[in-house]
Amino acid sequence: MPVGIALWAIGFRLVSALLARFVTLTFPLATHEQFTVFGTTNPFWDTFARFDTGHFQAIAWSGYAPAAGGRSNIAYFPVYPMLMRMVGRLFGRSHATYYLSGIGISWVCFVLAMFALYSLARLDLPRHRAERAVLLTMIFPFSFFFGVAYSESTFLLFTVLAFYAFRTRHWFAGGLCGAIATATRVPGILMVPALACIAWQHAEPIRRDRASAAAGLALAASGFGAYCFYIFHLTGHPFEWVAALQRWGYHPGGSPWAAPLTLLRHLVAHPRVYLSTDPMAVYDTLYGLTAILFTLAIPFVWRQFGAGYGVYMLLNLWLPLSSGLFEGLGRYCSVLFPCFIWLATIRSRSVATAVVVTFALFYTLALALFTTIHPLY
Repeated sequence: MPVGIALWAIGFRLVSALLARFVTLTFPLATHEQFTVFGTTNPFWDTFARFDTGHFQAIAWSGYAPAAGGRSNIAYFPVYPMLMRMVGRLFGRSHATYYLSGIGISWVCFVLAMFALYSLARLDLPRHRAERAVLLTMIFPFSFFFGVAYSESTFLLFTVLAFYAFRTRHWFAGGLCGAIATATRVPGILMVPALACIAWQHAEPIRRDRASAAAGLALAASGFGAYCFYIFHLTGHPFEWVAALQRWGYHPGGSPWAAPLTLLRHLVAHPRVYLSTDPMAVYDTLYGLTAILFTLAIPFVWRQFGAGYGVYMLLNLWLPLSSGLFEGLGRYCSVLFPCFIWLATIRSRSVATAVVVTFALFYTLALALFTTIHPLY
């Protein structure tokens, strides 16, 4: 079975890359390219390098650059760009090798993440449903981020490994994987309360095992802490990355329901006017409805798989929604693996087929929009 999953994952990434190439041959770019892999436009390779890719490559190339009062790349956590640097230097120091290394890292982490997800799902599901969870994760409309030079596949891999290790009471391994995940993306630290729920549920009621679980939790949080310490050394402020995010336009901490309710009012009251006049309406609708559907799934996930999975989804939706923006919510949802495991439990063949077909259709649309540089970040 692991060989089959690898073939699925690699085959799907190859088909997606081919589809992206067809898109660039057929449709014009919505805006000029921000970054190119080889310094000049390449219609195939540049489809893997959009938006945040350039910032990851810049960190890999020259490190972090604090900018007092302006935008700074310290808003991007270090694991993925440091992997780009380490792998890229094996093949020569050039911008192209760093970009290509980032693509390779994403693909390798994606394949390994599918192995890990299958193993995690098998703790609760029979083989065929665990396979379905993997399939749904692959074809989720915004899972194309797993195949481009973004940190999503790296984050998914180490998050799923952390959950699997905690579910199986391998506390040190779980803490180590959690540390890598919390140093990969800002929301990574939000997995720690979820891991704590799992530790509370699965640790044996003896002092030694509970102490080991607590140590694993502390280790998981250490990746986040280490980056904060580095930022303190660099800027004098351990949470300067928060200010950097705010300078990028993110201001979390507001009401998480405000933006979804506003979107629903627009879509119910005057959908045609909204979708045809607001330049961000289509993209906000795609991301916003996705976030709403994932939010509605939380009680079902919680009831079926426990508080750990439910808390993970809840916190990782609360943070971006509390900013009042939908930007990035597609890829934030792409790593909410408990939802895909829950969807795999659907017993109705017709409903399960409808989910797969819907995912595949919107995957094609979202990939085409991203490839042609529409604002799906």
